[in-house]
Amino acid sequence: MLVLTRRDVYELVPMRDAIDLVKQAFCDLSRGTARAPLRTPIEIPDAHGTTLFMPAYVPSLHSLGLKVVSVFPDNPARFSKPTIHAAVLTVSPETGEPSALLDGTYLTALRTGAASGAATDLLARPDARTLLVIGAGAQGPTQAWAVLCVRPIETIYVFDRNPQASQSFADRLRELVPDLQARVEVVNELDTVIPLADIICTATTARSPLFSDALLRPGVHINAIGAFTPEMQEIPPETVARAYVVVDSVPAALAEAGDLIKPLQAGIIREEHLRTELGEIVDGIKPARTSSEQITLFKSVGNAVQDLAVAAEAVRRALALGRGQQVSLL
Repeated sequence: MLVLTRRDVYELVPMRDAIDLVKQAFCDLSRGTARAPLRTPIEIPDAHGTTLFMPAYVPSLHSLGLKVVSVFPDNPARFSKPTIHAAVLTVSPETGEPSALLDGTYLTALRTGAASGAATDLLARPDARTLLVIGAGAQGPTQAWAVLCVRPIETIYVFDRNPQASQSFADRLRELVPDLQARVEVVNELDTVIPLADIICTATTARSPLFSDALLRPGVHINAIGAFTPEMQEIPPETVARAYVVVDSVPAALAEAGDLIKPLQAGIIREEHLRTELGEIVDGIKPARTSSEQITLFKSVGNAVQDLAVAAEAVRRALALGRGQQVSLL
């Protein structure tokens, strides 16, 4: 079995390639040719954590396997460890044998960024120049990296309740994008920068809206990737109600996305408002942005087809280049 580290995955699959892979995976998911059962979460109350088990099969990319990802918010304070840990196991679609084990922590950030990159490519205004990242943790830099791949961003505003995360954001982004040209500015107040943002990426575990809907500028595009349970919420219900909402998977969004479930339960929106999947836009079945003033919202709770699409490509390239370590389980 092949073992690939974070460094292996980073060097084998650049963000631009990951965006294309995720587009294909979402297209297959919307067509019904890919299979991704709703993930199974297991709560760990004593540690205030959640571990999620996420299988998927993407035939067009010859990819089958499982991701296990843990979100333990107390880790940084209690153990000086990251909030998110993950591993991806790929399985041969021909024989069912375990074929590779990959670091899933970086891969999760990569594929989540790639999903936002795909959505930004299809939904953001072509003249977008200003990006606001809310949540400067593990997901923040790859969100910015993905947006930089599809739009000529000149200024990146960064906000996080943890000052250390905000201050280290630029250095972590430059590790991913050594030739970074955009100006990175840490902000302490969201109200002053929300009206300046052409694109907003939210990557938090908030349980109430992060900003006021009234502050949004016309034509803004939002990638909301942080809130992944019915109890969590990053986006104001008023924004959800007036935006063109696109999701990664309708069944998953209706089961897990608090940003959408809470307005539904309050009667602010109806399910018909949430029927557009990103894969349908990739496939040309549903429209992308329809006007320069339209507010667009991509809500993602994450789907294992993203992980397995990127993982399969990393494994293919590693085998071709002789990268990684071979380990026998016998």
